[in-house]
Amino acid sequence: MSERDIDPSVYRRRLRNELRRMRESRGVTQSAVAAEMEWSVSKLIRIESGTVAISVSDLKALLGYYEVTGGDEVRTLTKMARNAKKSSWLSEYRGVMGDVFLTFLGYEDAAARSYGFEPIFVPGLLQTEEYALEVLRVIRGSKDPQRIGRLVDLRLARQERILSRADGIKLNFLLDESVIRRAVGGHEVMRRQVKHLLDSTEQENLTIRILPFRCGVYRSMRVPFVVLEFAENEDEAILYLEYPQGEELIREDGPYDAEGGADPADPTAPPTYLQIFSELQQLTSEDETSDILRTALRETMDQADIPAS
Repeated sequence: MSERDIDPSVYRRRLRNELRRMRESRGVTQSAVAAEMEWSVSKLIRIESGTVAISVSDLKALLGYYEVTGGDEVRTLTKMARNAKKSSWLSEYRGVMGDVFLTFLGYEDAAARSYGFEPIFVPGLLQTEEYALEVLRVIRGSKDPQRIGRLVDLRLARQERILSRADGIKLNFLLDESVIRRAVGGHEVMRRQVKHLLDSTEQENLTIRILPFRCGVYRSMRVPFVVLEFAENEDEAILYLEYPQGEELIREDGPYDAEGGADPADPTAPPTYLQIFSELQQLTSEDETSDILRTALRETMDQADIPAS
């Protein structure tokens, strides 16, 4: 993607990492920096956690305190700060979806690899428009067709941005077999949705694996999740968890809206979920997934009384 296509939250994240690294390499505390800059400690915490963008003037003053004077480095960081303050394509969806999910979509824009598990519905990136409309109408429980329409618009806009990315994000999906057995919107809707999944398996940058019913009970089968990895070494992995009662976004070194580090062995850390994904992926195969999808497609055709030619 070109720079103008990357969500500003990504630049805030990268700049946050750089500023925190500079402070830690100099062995100074947040309190000491805040006192020197005549800022509140909470302001520095918000900057280093990426929850707010830093102004160019504040950035230059901070770089001066850190004795960062190299022209190229200053220019790069200043450019990051300016890009971080630009308007996001997600701005028009504030109030339509929650901030946690919108933050996740901003990170997804710049990810190099995505690993998503879905035990209930077809993942949003793979949904047909009519399938998405039915899911959002029922799950969101809204009787406002305009609001549902905006949610579908967001889903389709996300698909267009991610699936058409020139830099080729690698997308990996794991679905429980119940996802394609559940008749969302009726047999006709499901026939087209399953056909879309089959067609999607032909894309080079995308893999789909289905965990068959024979797997029985397995780890994390109740919680949908996505792990994002980035090409930049300084960008830590992101974990998105979706619960019935809400959502959570966790970065590899701690919660996205808080300071501090996370233990990689923590059951909610991104590496743990990458391991879970890898373990689950071993339970199925490309051939078995293809057989399951083709069988499901034939069954939806029979149920809808459509010739299988």
